[in-house]
Amino acid sequence: MNKALVDDLTKSSTETLTKISSDSAAAAQELTKAYQEVATRNLKNVMSAMQALATVKTPTAFLELQQKLIKDGMEDAMKDGQHIARLTTAVFAAALEPVKQHMAK
Repeated sequence: MNKALVDDLTKSSTETLTKISSDSAAAAQELTKAYQEVATRNLKNVMSAMQALATVKTPTAFLELQQKLIKDGMEDAMKDGQHIARLTTAVFAAALEPVKQHMAK
């Protein structure tokens, strides 16, 4: 190999690694933000649920409310899980894009 080719490969590899590092840091921040939002929302939901359960007057009403809260909580957990999974997939795909482009060269 000649020096110019080695220099080009080194420069290109360094640029790719720098881009991956930058993209990965941004992706980690985005995922952290999403997890924080889910945790904050869950804490608010738990506090709300506890307040609602504390106001119930009869055992029947307590059980009905408890079942509704469990159902709503499960639906929210599924939505949050799907959102985090989509975000994680998108983040890793974006982070690996520079590698794909580098390999294509």
